Amino acid sequence: MRILVQKYGGTSVADYECMSQVRDKVLGNLDKGYKVIVVLSAMSGETNRLIELASKWSKRPDPCEMDVLLSTGEQTSIALFTMMLKDYGIKARSFLGFQIPIQTDKSFGKARILDIDKDRVEEILEKYDVLVVAGFQGCDCEQRITTLGRGGSDTSAVAMAAALDAEVCEIYTDVDGVYTTDPNICPQARKINKIAYDEMLEMASMGAKVLQIRSVEFAKKYNVPIHVRSTFSAEQGTLVVQEDISMESAMVSGVAYDKDQARITLVDVYDEPGVAAKIFEPISAANIVVDMIVQNPSREGKTDMTFTVPKSNIEETLNILKRKNEDIGARAILHDADVAKVSVIGVGMRNHSGVAAIAFSALKNENINIMIISTSEIKISCLIEEKYTELAVRTLHEAFGLDQEPPKQVC
Repeated sequence: MRILVQKYGGTSVADYECMSQVRDKVLGNLDKGYKVIVVLSAMSGETNRLIELASKWSKRPDPCEMDVLLSTGEQTSIALFTMMLKDYGIKARSFLGFQIPIQTDKSFGKARILDIDKDRVEEILEKYDVLVVAGFQGCDCEQRITTLGRGGSDTSAVAMAAALDAEVCEIYTDVDGVYTTDPNICPQARKINKIAYDEMLEMASMGAKVLQIRSVEFAKKYNVPIHVRSTFSAEQGTLVVQEDISMESAMVSGVAYDKDQARITLVDVYDEPGVAAKIFEPISAANIVVDMIVQNPSREGKTDMTFTVPKSNIEETLNILKRKNEDIGARAILHDADVAKVSVIGVGMRNHSGVAAIAFSALKNENINIMIISTSEIKISCLIEEKYTELAVRTLHEAFGLDQEPPKQVC
């Protein structure tokens, strides 16, 4: 049985005309002999409408009931699309997450997939040619509806492809692939034909919004090829696959940015064992993600500690630090929300020297000051003033020659 998994986002199912294009793509793959699993998001704007609705009914919406509410968006999409398929005589059926079932943990609003009943899905595929599955949702061990967080339909699709050993997982969206950077900021950005899982993970975590991070983690773990492409075009998109030698020829593959950053500095904290734990343990307990961290050299038993958190978590983080300051001993707690992170990413960094020098020199030439530097094996990130974000992205993109077509590989 040849199985193909396709995921279509909110803009792809926004109205009848858009769904008609999705239907035509599904029919084309049926003609090629595939059994097709179609994973759909809610119609564009529907999830935001439901969130706004909940805020009118409740000051503090219960997380469990929020998942029940938000899951109705995908339910509408799959029902309407399955009707379209049946009008064409296609043997199709819609499925909600709990009907598969897609088993998750109990983390309402950000649940993680634990298991998918492969045998049941394969048995269903014997009866139907197309399964239309609600993305973004599953159920816990008590049969309560859960949702996977924003962009969770990507993860639903990749998980289905992994469970069923599908040939490929196609992620359809309103862009035609993964670009070297945001084309809205840098018109010279180029579409990348093939990118490694690790590069895509870094780009997604650094702010590129083409794929949800967890979907790429899933794909890497189970070696699921992802094809990112446009619903509204027949062109090939970007393949996200295992790293190969050809990918290492480029020093840098892309430039990403993230404006959802806030900087916090603790001035003159005690420079002694255990202080860092006192700072970050309560922040972690509040499920706040800390990103970049830098500690200044010690002076007379004191030091400064600077780190970044998402802007939406800055007030909560500051309140935690103020409550804990008797143990931390900071003379002052400073914060700045007008910052952004720009990153250069590429597996080729492992085999090329001078990447940092090129990046830092390029930013210096534009008088862009670097506040914090963070690195990994395939990434260099710099925290800068937010007002310089677009200039920094274009500068780095040009500095690494990403606006030029890469040379063709010679066998």
